[in-house]
Amino acid sequence: MTEYVLSPAPQASVAVANSDARFAVRRIFCVGRNYAAHAREMGHDPDRDPPFFFTKPADAVVDDNSTIPYPAQTANFHFEAELVVAIGTGGRNIAEADSLSHVWGYAIGNDLTRRDLQGAARDMGRPWDWGKAFDRSAPCGPVHTVAKVGHPSKGSISLTVNDEVKQDADLNELIWSIPEVISILSHSMELQPGDLIYSGTPAGVGPLKSGDVCKVSIVGLGTLTTTIAAPLG
Repeated sequence: MTEYVLSPAPQASVAVANSDARFAVRRIFCVGRNYAAHAREMGHDPDRDPPFFFTKPADAVVDDNSTIPYPAQTANFHFEAELVVAIGTGGRNIAEADSLSHVWGYAIGNDLTRRDLQGAARDMGRPWDWGKAFDRSAPCGPVHTVAKVGHPSKGSISLTVNDEVKQDADLNELIWSIPEVISILSHSMELQPGDLIYSGTPAGVGPLKSGDVCKVSIVGLGTLTTTIAAPLG
């Protein structure tokens, strides 16, 4: 048995729908600007240049119905509704036609963002980590197996804040489809079981404040609810 000088961190995981089991999370990949309208609202052309990715730590995941504190060092804390892909079978250089066979299931995600820190990093040509990869920045609902929900490629994706609709789009508006995203990502690094892919957000991103209740809904996957509490002291 391996002896560690410090106790290993608990395994990050997310719930599995209709089960007491948990889905162990290895890595979190996120696709940037993967809806045309969102690309435009962020000041970019919605073209078909190769997609780009950023990451969040595995332990940034937060379960459905969690209350999280307003994060530190930001005055512009944003929501981003996303379809999450849970990888069950790893691989490298995966062909687009074979991509969906590597998917274990799907979930609802919220790519929480410190927009002011992200924007400052972007303007200085620096990485986005401080704006994207902070504590509790990746709420994720229960993973629904492919056997139960198939492979969602169309239908409603929406977000409300205090029951007011902020984002309302269709999954078929993705610039890069889920099979394309999986294939492209696997040509850069080997995907592994437990990887999550947050596939991009529609237009309408905006701020959250303490006391807000944010709900993301995706057809066939239910609703992910996150409540924002006061900042930590």
